[in-house]
Parts: sequence; structure tokens; C-alpha cells
Amino acid sequence: MMQVAIIGAGPYGLSIAANLRARGVAFRIFGTPLDTWRQHMPAGMTLKSAAFASNLCDAHGKETLAAYCAHRGLPFHPTHRPVDLDLFNEYAMDFQRRLVPDLEETQVVSLDRTANGFTLELEDGEIVEVPMVVAAVGITHLKVVPEELAPLPAELVTHSSAHRDLTGFAGKDVTVVGAGASAVDVATLVAEAGATTRVITRSKSVKFSGPESTKRRAVIKRLLRPTTAIGPGWRSWACVNLPFLFRFLPGNARLKIVKRHLGPNSPHLMKGRFDANVSVSADENITAATAENGKVRLTLTSATGGRREVVTDHVIAATGYYPDVERLHFISTALRSAIRTHARMPVLSGGFESSVPGLYFVGPPAVNSFGPLMRFMVGSEYVAPVIARRLARRIRSGAAAGSSAGVASRTTHRSRMINMPGPAGGDDTSTEEAS
Repeated sequence: MMQVAIIGAGPYGLSIAANLRARGVAFRIFGTPLDTWRQHMPAGMTLKSAAFASNLCDAHGKETLAAYCAHRGLPFHPTHRPVDLDLFNEYAMDFQRRLVPDLEETQVVSLDRTANGFTLELEDGEIVEVPMVVAAVGITHLKVVPEELAPLPAELVTHSSAHRDLTGFAGKDVTVVGAGASAVDVATLVAEAGATTRVITRSKSVKFSGPESTKRRAVIKRLLRPTTAIGPGWRSWACVNLPFLFRFLPGNARLKIVKRHLGPNSPHLMKGRFDANVSVSADENITAATAENGKVRLTLTSATGGRREVVTDHVIAATGYYPDVERLHFISTALRSAIRTHARMPVLSGGFESSVPGLYFVGPPAVNSFGPLMRFMVGSEYVAPVIARRLARRIRSGAAAGSSAGVASRTTHRSRMINMPGPAGGDDTSTEEAS
């Protein structure tokens, strides 16, 4: 009997599926494999994360990017060699084909709650009933476009996630809004494709990390500022090693940490290319935007109150994502209303279960409960084993309850297993702040 449905086939969904499969848990997983990475990130970019932190998670920790490169004779370095997007996608697709071969490349169009669990409707009309659901949705569900730009027609303004191929902007004037890694990547690549490109940001500057040293750091420096999979420093160390404690912090403190820690910042290797091709208008807000004769007229207001206008052919909003439950439109209105939230993000237990028993959220929607680690791919290395262990234990306890009463009563006990309540919801994300 199928026990779990996984919605989403990105790094988190595939990692959870691989771990469930290793434990013998019956599941189905739905979605386009690596859709965000293969269709919604610009060709030619490199990953922000270091190579040692760019893995999917299998049950034994052997299917790493390093192992993939070694097996194929490809160059690899854990920290000093950036990971090309194409290389990562090849590795991740190989992971999917071998460890999650039963992925169903179809979309879930609706999710609702029933007396015995959940009902999913697939795009081909199939109805699936299942007692437990893991929502491992990609960030493309959660994109943010500033309200000043929202009324513009789609041919004049797009979110950065809409672009894989940027060559169509050659010869045009393009304005990118934002200051994070997405803004830098898109602006640099669209400029290199032949566009006149500017970045507008309300931040005081576009920030880049410092260059990576090839020398081994002194022991005292490593103690004072440890290296982690998401960045240096003790705060990052706590985010990576103690995410289960994050949900016990006061709600306002959690929001502040999620907003400010590891804010907009780009890899140093992009700085030269960016500076050479992109102009920057910093410390300015877009206060109005209108469509005029196939172009966009932007009104900008500086921090000192100065105003000016910019006319451009196209605006790309590289303004990040926010894991608002209301943006997950495939979840029924009634079910969304039943999910306890904080700052519009689901409140999760230590096992990633929401206030609706049997419904789990991982990745960006879990950032308010488990901290900034959930904004990164490496978070799957924590999430996948925890989810797999919790679900397997839950299924075993239900099966054990059913086995003691004999064959005649197994259907009844199966029903009890389906309705088994989950752990109580704990204390209560933006992935990147809109700039």
C-alpha cells in the first residue's frame, strides 16, 4: 500500500525519495526532475554553493558530486573550483535515474484533505489517495515581483526565474531589479548576450564575497571563523549543525535571522564580469512604472529624496522568493486555511510536519522553523534522513498495531494507521529578500 506522496522532484524531493526507497517505504513522487535548475536558471551560470555543498542526499552518503566527477574523470575541487550549472544538472539527473527511477513526470494540480488522509489530482485526471504527503515544491511557486511592477504586461516585465536562454535580449536595453546572486548572474549574462544592462537596487551597493584563498587557514582563524556549507562564521555553523533548535527561538528573532543572515551576496568570481558589463544604480527605489510605446518608464526615488526616470525595453525582477503558503495554489483553499502559519509560512514540528497531521513541508517553506539552512541545497542532507526516519517509524508503528489483532481486523487497523495523528506542531522564509 502506498504510504507517502512526494510533490516536487528537485534536490529535496529526490533526496527524500532516495532515502525512503532505501528504507523500503512505499511512495510515489510527482514532478518534473530538477525543473527549477534546468528550466528557470540562466544558462552559463555557476552555483553559489561550493562544490562540497552541492550534493543530493542518498541513504549512504556515497552519491556525491565528487564521486560523480571522479567516476567520469571530470575536474573537481571541494572549494576552489566553481560548479557549472550544466555539470550540476548532469549529476542530479544521473542521481534521479539511478536512485529514483520511478519518478512520475506529471504535475499535481490539486491537493485536499479527506477523512483518511489526502487526495491528489494529477494533470492527467488521475486521483491519488494517500495518508501522508511531503510538499517539496520548488522556489518557482514562490517568486516575488514588486507591486510597482506587477501591473505591467508580461512582455515588458518578467521574474528572473522565467529565463533560461538570455540571447533574445541582444541589442535591447534591459533593467534588472535586485542585488543578490540572481540579479548579478542575470545582469552579467544578459549583458554578455549583447544587451545594454543596468541594475537598480535599494541596497547601498551590490555585495560580493571575498576571493577564496588557496592556502590552508591558521588554526586560530578556523576557530574564530569556521567554514561551513553555507558560509563562514559561528552563526552559519549553528545554522548548519543545530537547525532543530531554530524553531524554539522567539518568532520575531527567527524572522530577523532569516531576513538578515546570509543576505544578498554574490561569488567573487562574478565581480570582474559584472563590473565590466553592468552599470549600477544603488540606493534607489522604484516608486512608479508605466508602459509607454512598448517600453517601460521607471520612476526612481533615492534615499535623499531625489527623483529621476529611466526608460528601458524590459525589466527583469531578480527580487527573490517568499514561501507564503497562499502562493501554493495547488493546495485547496480549505487545506491552506487549516495550516497554522507564522508570517505566512507553515509552522512545523521537529519532524517537518505541519499542524495538519500527515502534511510535511521541506525546503524554503521550512525556513521559519529550521532557519537559513533550508534556503540551500545542502539542507537536504539534514532533511532527507529526518523525514525518511520519521515516516518509516510512523508506518512501522501503524503496521505493528494492525498485526497483533489478526487477519480479520487488518482493514480496521489500516484505517487507524491512516488516521494516526502526527507529533504536535512546534513553534513556528524568504529565500532571498527582495531588493
